[in-house]
Formats: sequence, C-alpha cells, structure tokens
Amino acid sequence: MRAARLIKLVLMLQSRPLMTGAELARQLEVSERTVARDVLALSEAGVPVYADRGRSGGYRLVGGYRTRLTGLHRTEAEVLFLSGVPSALREMGLADAASAARLKVSAALLPELRDAPSSASQRFHLDAPGWWQPADPPPLLPAVADAVWDDRRLTARYRRRDGTEVERSLEPYGLVLKAGVWYAIARAGEQFRSYRVDRFTAVSVAEERFRRDESFDLPSFWEEHAAVFARSLLRERVVLRLTADGVRRLPHVVERRSGEEAVSAASPPDEDGRVTVTLAVEGLDVAYEQLLALGPEAEVLEPSALRERFAGAAERTARLYGRDGL
Repeated sequence: MRAARLIKLVLMLQSRPLMTGAELARQLEVSERTVARDVLALSEAGVPVYADRGRSGGYRLVGGYRTRLTGLHRTEAEVLFLSGVPSALREMGLADAASAARLKVSAALLPELRDAPSSASQRFHLDAPGWWQPADPPPLLPAVADAVWDDRRLTARYRRRDGTEVERSLEPYGLVLKAGVWYAIARAGEQFRSYRVDRFTAVSVAEERFRRDESFDLPSFWEEHAAVFARSLLRERVVLRLTADGVRRLPHVVERRSGEEAVSAASPPDEDGRVTVTLAVEGLDVAYEQLLALGPEAEVLEPSALRERFAGAAERTARLYGRDGL
C-alpha cells in the first residue's frame, strides 16, 4: 500500500511544479505528517524531492527528475488505454495526438505488458452516440476544441431553437459529449452557459487568450446544469393511483428522478393496497405514452382530460379483445 502511495506522490509532483503538504495529503487521503515521512523516504531512496519552506512553500522535484512507467500492473495498463474515447478524440481532431501518446506509453511499458492496448480494445468498446442519431460530428467541433485546449476566445454565430441567429463572444472552458451530442461550456459575460456545437454556424478563434477561473469545475457544472435542464422540462403534474407493482415500475417508465420523487412522497396504501402519487411530467402527451406501459397497475386520477384519454384507450383495448361487457 505504501509503495503505491509513494509512486502516486512522485507522479503528482511530476505533473505540478509545486504542491503543498495539505494538497498532497488531501489527494493521497493521508495526514500531512504522513506526507512528510513519505517525502523523507523518497529522498533517502534517491528521488530528488525538495521542500520549500514558508507560507508559499511546498514540495517539488528538482533537476527535471522523471520516473518511468515501470510500476504499472496489467490492470492499470489496460485501464490506461480505456481512459480516452476514440470516437470523441477523432471528432475533436485529436486522433493523431492520441495515437502518438499511446505509442509512447506502450514503449515505456514492461515487455510483459506490451499487449495491454490490444487486450483492452478487444474487451471494451464505447459507442457514444445514441441509436438513430447521425454519426457525422459537427463540422466546427475541431475549431471549438482547439479554442478550448488553448484557452482562446472565440466569436461564434449561434442558431437558436426558433431558427434565429445571434453572435456571441465566448470564453470556451470545456466540451461535453452527452448521448452523441456535443456541448460547449463557455463563459459569456459573467455567466457560464452551454451551447450545442451543432448549432454553431460560424466560429472565429482569436489570438487572444483568456484567463481561466480556477474555481470552475466542469463536471460539477454539467451535473447541476443537466439536473436543472431536466427539471425545467417537467412542466405538468399528474396524479396517479398505483399498485405495488406500479410503484416498483414507475421510475423505469418515466424520467427516473421524477418517478423516484413521486414514489418517495406517496400516500399511505388504501384498503386496496394502492397508493396515490403526484408525478411531474414533460407534457400530457408524453405522460400518456409513458404511463401506457404500466397498464392496469396505474390509474390516472388527474387531470380529467388525461383520465378520459386512458378510459377511451381501455375501452378500445377491451373491444379489441372481445370484452365488450366490461
């Protein structure tokens, strides 16, 4: 365990010119005293770790010291070659760079691990786009990706949902690939927003660089943004009476979080063992199509228009199966 931690410590110092004891302790999940002991052990082993004292001090490697990737286990080597998404790298115009990086890493591996790239690729393949979605990437994606990697401002023409176009001056912070759709996360003025890359009709990358806000965290922003967006779509409310099986299946036929929230706030079971829930849905047409999957396990109580629609569907189904007396 300690040997693995020492290797990780060296690799972390290779990636940063200076790290404080608190930073190292937090990432290694140990105390600062343990970090100090580990640094002393590395120094005694000949690794040139230097401690800068003072308020702005920390630990750093001196003399351009680099370690070779000879400490990788087979599983670690195989996971390393799964860390990229080949189709995404290709769409961003980074396929050649990724290929060169994989070759360099392969060359540094121990001989018994040289088959890790082929071993990983034959056991896992990620096809990011959803079914029936166009496979062609947005034509302006490579230009946007270049701006993201190089922290360069860009001016973009953006097509809104209503078809109108606007021009925006953006500071592109990152790219997100969601279900085959690329989104650019950029700061416009003082706000961070997401833009579908396939709606950019023109992009001009400036020579001027912008200074990134180091407190911005792309995964956290996207998680919050996606949750807010999904919730904004749920504009209607439907009241349902569910059997126990209906309660179990509801989160699997509607938007999962909405279904789980509805079930968690369900009324106590009535004399028939059914519970009443209020479900947030995107619209009544969508709710009709989704809730049909529950069949007799769900009864729509409100709104009346949706209840009548289900009643009509039930009557047609009964006639179809020769149950006119019901």
